Amino acid sequence: MTETVVFEARDAEVNYLNADYGVRSWLFTKDHKRIGLLYLASITVFFGLGGLAALMIRLDLLTPAGDLVGDDTYNKLFTMHGVVMIFLFLIPSIPAVIGNFVLPLMIGARDLAFPRLNLASWYIFNIGALFAAWALLAGGIDTGWTFYTPYSTMSSNSNVLSGAFGAFVTGFASILTGVNFIATIHRMRAPGLTWGRLPLFVWAMYATSIIFILGTPVIAITLLLMMVERAFHIGLFDPALGGDPILFQHLFWFYSHPAVYIMILPSMGVISEIITCFSRNRIFGYSFIAASSIAIALIGFLVWGHHMFVSGQSANASLIFSLLSFFVAIPSGIKVFNWTATLYRGSVSLQAPMVYALGFIGLFTIGGLTGLFLSTLATDVHLHDTYFVVAHFHYIMVGGALMGYLGAIHFWWPKMTGRLYNETLARIAAIIVFLGFNLTFFPQFVLGFLGMPRRYHVYPDEFQVLNVFSTAGASILGIGYLLPVLYLLWSMRYGPKSEANHWGAVGLEWQTSSPPPTENFDHTPVVTSEPYDYSEPVEVKRVA
Repeated sequence: MTETVVFEARDAEVNYLNADYGVRSWLFTKDHKRIGLLYLASITVFFGLGGLAALMIRLDLLTPAGDLVGDDTYNKLFTMHGVVMIFLFLIPSIPAVIGNFVLPLMIGARDLAFPRLNLASWYIFNIGALFAAWALLAGGIDTGWTFYTPYSTMSSNSNVLSGAFGAFVTGFASILTGVNFIATIHRMRAPGLTWGRLPLFVWAMYATSIIFILGTPVIAITLLLMMVERAFHIGLFDPALGGDPILFQHLFWFYSHPAVYIMILPSMGVISEIITCFSRNRIFGYSFIAASSIAIALIGFLVWGHHMFVSGQSANASLIFSLLSFFVAIPSGIKVFNWTATLYRGSVSLQAPMVYALGFIGLFTIGGLTGLFLSTLATDVHLHDTYFVVAHFHYIMVGGALMGYLGAIHFWWPKMTGRLYNETLARIAAIIVFLGFNLTFFPQFVLGFLGMPRRYHVYPDEFQVLNVFSTAGASILGIGYLLPVLYLLWSMRYGPKSEANHWGAVGLEWQTSSPPPTENFDHTPVVTSEPYDYSEPVEVKRVA
């Protein structure tokens, strides 16, 4: 039996939460854990804003006449929902919050490689987010979150410039985070923590960081060109000025499809950590799961054209993009099969994080399988720009990315705060989210197949019943999202104190106190065991 050394804080005053209560100490902190919590506070506000817009959309769709709001207001509502949820919540959620907090702990580092750059990324994110929020609330944007040209450059009278500038600025926060994570993983791993022993969440964050660095500059340049055309009427994308609107779509989707994996890859890393912990089983096919994360990141840059099957691109290009879109499903399938194999003969414990993980697998599988219909040329022509696309996208982004995010929050919450939440309420919330989500979005597959186009709030009477189901599901889903906010906030003040390793998990983050000391570890850990070995704990030794 190998020895596990648990590092406890030397004094109650040295952990990052209670070392200094001053606001200034938080605003100028270089501690990755505090910066993760600052991101948590920021994106929670924007999640509430995006959720409010979604609620208004679903209430308006209760009736075929769409008589709650006018046409222009409806356009601005779904643009607000898309911009806020994608750029201000889903993209930064797990990397900026969970990645910031646990990645250095998981590799035995005292902080990220560039602490000041990390803090700067939070300020840059908030500056960009405030520009976008102002544009969305002070007059609104009616182009949709894709900012398609030439409408966004010439026809729209909304705050496109401010909104696009906000998205442009927040992209730099993503780039800085990606650079920081890659440098940290390469240079700051604990002795003995080889690439073959890295936690799978770290592999997922590494793959995500590659997309941050390679993809985000492309969307930044694209938005900048769009702003230049709108401000100075230079012909880039508007055909009336000699531009090409299809060029905008190519540039936009070259980033925005890999951005889907920015949102889902971190959740996949979270699920790998949760599944192995709560099945008390070594992860099945560690090397394949790690390699599949890198494969998803790289192949994801080759499939953007499947968003443009009906845009006028050549038939040959469409055939190639269709084939490549099927290829990208292979590494995703590897993960699902390996998670299932890990559960096989495991000692499964249905704690709240595990309930979220199982919900993720179910919803992500549905989202992935329905994506094959949209990767096929013949069926995509029929389903393009219908509610089928809306349902598929949300099964991946909300059913997948958000379930992974909630699973991560519940899994690492005892480590982050040193407090325990109400387990019964947490399980109930997870089940409510799963049921509410399916009631909300599964009817939309049927609506899309029957031909209801997305982004329309007036529809034929025969579609009303399915829309009522969808709105009822959204109400249930809202309750499922509100519950964790309440009991997690309650736990911060009244929850029982957590032990260092509440879940009995392996991994370096569980070998220090909860919450961790400001410097993470009293001594540098040395790892000699293989990852996810639940037959005996990871060996960690004290070194000077």
